[in-house]
Amino acid sequence: MPDYHDDLRLGHVLADAADAATMERFKALDLKVETKPDMTPVSEADKAAEELIRGHLQRARPRDAVLGEEFGSEGSGPRRWIIDPIDGTKNYVRGVPVWATLIALMERGEGGDRPVVGVVSAPALNRRWWAAEGLGAYTGRSLTSASRLQASQVGRIQDASFAYSSLTGWEEQGRLPGFLELSRDCWRTRGYGDFWPYMMVAEGSVDICAEPELSLWDMAACAVVVQEAGGRFTGLDGAPGPHSGNAAASNGLLHEELLSYVGDERR
Repeated sequence: MPDYHDDLRLGHVLADAADAATMERFKALDLKVETKPDMTPVSEADKAAEELIRGHLQRARPRDAVLGEEFGSEGSGPRRWIIDPIDGTKNYVRGVPVWATLIALMERGEGGDRPVVGVVSAPALNRRWWAAEGLGAYTGRSLTSASRLQASQVGRIQDASFAYSSLTGWEEQGRLPGFLELSRDCWRTRGYGDFWPYMMVAEGSVDICAEPELSLWDMAACAVVVQEAGGRFTGLDGAPGPHSGNAAASNGLLHEELLSYVGDERR
């Protein structure tokens, strides 16, 4: 099995640099915010953080490809870094501390590209999560000060805590009936949104979560953290990994039942 220790250490270096840049501008009164063609916001901090990460990668991994939310794809080859400089930009620009930089390394294999390293850093929450294939998933402030993550053992939907982002996407895609049925049948629902529900699944504090529309940079880092914590991460079509344009994550025990409510078969 490949050894991803060096890539994981680099992921932390990248996250440290991004944290410094994003925290410097968080809650700044003169923060510049633009609207992208898809009507989502992007701040100067999003762009600065991604440029910073790309610069580090160019020096440390010049042969690796890069895909980022703000500046697109660059390079080619079997290894590709996936960057979301600020996941939760709407929170960031409003001063809500629930946002994170997502950094993943994907590697090409027989089954296609798969995420093998993931770092999720939320400096305003003073939290960081990370994982690498075969090495497990952890949370803490550094590689040397961390605790291992483990998904929950909840085995019944009636006892499950379900996290989501918002209702609008489910409604727009005609998936709202299954979503509402799930919310009625499970023990608890909360709209934490963005990266956080996936990290809670990995921690075992939430049992299931799903979103109807996402991009690769929203999911790649989260997928490897959930999987290395013993959970499952698929699309709503049940395909493993972050390639389906949407996501379902669980402790593993509840995954098929989760898909029975919100998966493609339900539509």
